Amino acid sequence: MIDARKRVLVLGATGVVGSAATERFIADDQFDVVAASRRIARLPSRDGVVAISLDLLDAPAVRAAFTGHGPITHVVYAALFEKPDLIAGWEDPEQIDTNRRMFGNVIDAIRAVGAPVQHMSILQGTKAYGFHVQQMRIPAKESQPRVEHQNFYWEQEDLLIPAAGALGFSYTIFRPQFIFGGALGAAMNLIPVIGCYAALCNEQGRPFSFPGGASYVAEGVDSRLLADALHWASGAASARNETFNITNGDVFEWRDLWAQFAADLGATLGPDAPFSLAQWMPQQEASWRRIVARHDLRNLRLSEIVGLSHEYADNAFSYTPDGTPLGSRATPVLLSTIKLRQAGFTACTDTADTFRYWFDRLSADRVLPERRDNP
Repeated sequence: MIDARKRVLVLGATGVVGSAATERFIADDQFDVVAASRRIARLPSRDGVVAISLDLLDAPAVRAAFTGHGPITHVVYAALFEKPDLIAGWEDPEQIDTNRRMFGNVIDAIRAVGAPVQHMSILQGTKAYGFHVQQMRIPAKESQPRVEHQNFYWEQEDLLIPAAGALGFSYTIFRPQFIFGGALGAAMNLIPVIGCYAALCNEQGRPFSFPGGASYVAEGVDSRLLADALHWASGAASARNETFNITNGDVFEWRDLWAQFAADLGATLGPDAPFSLAQWMPQQEASWRRIVARHDLRNLRLSEIVGLSHEYADNAFSYTPDGTPLGSRATPVLLSTIKLRQAGFTACTDTADTFRYWFDRLSADRVLPERRDNP
C-alpha cells in the first residue's frame, strides 16, 4: 500500500526559521515531520516526527535522507551557511558557492531518488533587493526586476525554478526582513543578543543603554508568523510558483522599543551609549557564568546562545565606530506585503508582542533569567 501521508523535510531545523517551521508542521497531525540539521533538534514526542543530523555538503547523506526517511512530499529549505565575518561574508564568493552547493545537493537528491516532492519553500530576504549594495525602491515589490549582485539567493533560485518545472513540483519563495525567534547559536537572531545584553547589564550594575547609532524605520517578522506562512504555502494554490515579501505588518524603530525591552527584561534603562556588541560580548563569558550559576540557567556558554548574532546586532542597530550613519541603514528598507495578502495569507502580529513572547519563552526555557522588577 502506498503511504499517502504528507511528510515534510525541514532543512536547517535548528535555525530561527527552521525551528519555528518544525513546530508549526508538528502541530498539524496531517504531516509527518523530518527535522534535519547539523545539530539534532529538540522535538516534542509525536508519532511521525524524527530529528536527524545532516550535512548538506555531503551529497550521499542528503540522498540517504530522502530514501531513508521518505517518501518526502514537501520541503522547507531554511538552511544557511554564514562565514565568521558575517557582514563581509554576504558578498564572499566562498559563502555564495557553499550555499549554492548545499541547495544543489538537495535538488540533485530529489531528482536522483525520484522523491515525490509536491512543494518546496525557500527563503531569501531584503538582500534580494540589494539593500546592502544600493538604495532600494520604496517599497520593495516582488515584481521589480532582479538586482544583479553577488548573492547566493540568485544561485539557489536559478537551480530551483528549472528543477521544479522538470520534476513537477511547485515552489514558494519568501522574502522577510528582520526575523525574530528563539533559536540559539544563530547567525542572525537579535532576540538572544538583546536578552543576554540586558542580563549582563543587570549583573554588572550598568544601565541598559541602546548601543547603536542613527535611527531608522524597519520591519520585521516573528518566526512563528513566517512558519504559519510556510505551512499555508505548502497547500495553497495561490502560493504556487510565487515570491512573497512577508513582515509582521507594522514598522518599528529600535530606540522606540528600547524602554519596552528594559521593562520586559527587568533592566534599568539608560541613556544611549553607542558601542560594539560584536567586540564587547565575547569578553563577557565570565560574567555570563556567574549569571548561569546565580539563576540556575542551562549550562550554555554565551557564544552558544548568541552565535554570530552580536555581529549582526552592530549592523542592525546601525552602530559605527565614529558615529557616522551606516550606509546600508541610512535609507529606508521597506517591503510591500500587498501581494501576500491578496494571495490569501492575511495573518499579522504586533512587533512589540513578538519581542515580549520570545523574551518570556527564553526565560521559561532557562536560557535567560526570569524578569526582575526594575529598581
